[in-house]
Amino acid sequence: MSELATVVFAAQSGSHLLDAPRTARFAAFLRGFDEASYRHDLARRGFRWIPRGDPAFPPRLRSIHDPPPGVFVRGDAPLDLLERPSVAVVGARACSSYGSSVATSLARELAAAGVVVVSGLARGIDAAAHRGALEAGTTVAVLGCGIDRDYPRAHAGLAAQVAATGLIVSEYPPGVEPAPWRFPARNRIVAGLAAATVVVEARERSGALITADLALDEGREVLAVPGEITSQLSKGTNALLRLGATPVTCAADVLGAIGVEPAPPPEPPALAGPVARVRAVVADAPVAADELIRRTGLGAGELAAALAELELLGLVTQADGLYRDAGNFSGG
Repeated sequence: MSELATVVFAAQSGSHLLDAPRTARFAAFLRGFDEASYRHDLARRGFRWIPRGDPAFPPRLRSIHDPPPGVFVRGDAPLDLLERPSVAVVGARACSSYGSSVATSLARELAAAGVVVVSGLARGIDAAAHRGALEAGTTVAVLGCGIDRDYPRAHAGLAAQVAATGLIVSEYPPGVEPAPWRFPARNRIVAGLAAATVVVEARERSGALITADLALDEGREVLAVPGEITSQLSKGTNALLRLGATPVTCAADVLGAIGVEPAPPPEPPALAGPVARVRAVVADAPVAADELIRRTGLGAGELAAALAELELLGLVTQADGLYRDAGNFSGG
């Protein structure tokens, strides 16, 4: 029985199917379905179709208890990208600046070590993870809508960047609009493609926790970034830690969990004078500009110049009025 016919029928009927149904309605659909023509149209539009029975279907995804009948793929990377060591990095859509910074830095370090970062192209942690991975390697985005859609629309540019060097994956054919029930289903694909799942920030009922639960169900490693005990954005991740998830304090924690050696650390740039003084203060904890002036003794102009240099070097990031160290997440 055709897996492609099954997913196209499911899309047209608004249902979620893992196998071909034994119904008169599906039998009638099958008689009128021209698979060769449909495949030709997919290829013309730049999409690939990998049925579950194909040797190219990702082995980790095939091994979950409810693999999809197949996946549609968009992007220029070879399909064996889906077989490489990979880690899902997920979390809150409405994340904090800290969470975004951690997701970006973590994904960058994982990608630099040759790990494929998998996420869901959503706002917040997902987008930060994709962007961080693109700085040093490749990433895979999993959609909860048709393979021809960019959701959210604001991430069309990010999706194009992902597809240029990596892959975009969906179990849904072209034309399928996003719907709330499709995103939990999407999360099992995210977890299924990855050897481990890292939750960066999550509220108590976050969709990221669904991904973590699915990973646990499949016997995959689940890790969580510790957060402030007073923050609602940390309640989900801290709960995972209480249940036994591995804490993430650096990229080496994640790489060790999947048996991948960290990339050799880059030679740190030589810093001196005001730049070195500012970096030393920022490395202690996130800090505002007025506190930096007080602790370094620099004038406003000198501080601005030092911060600009540190940001250009990728050693400091700024968000919500605070400057954070961004250059030491790889160490163990």
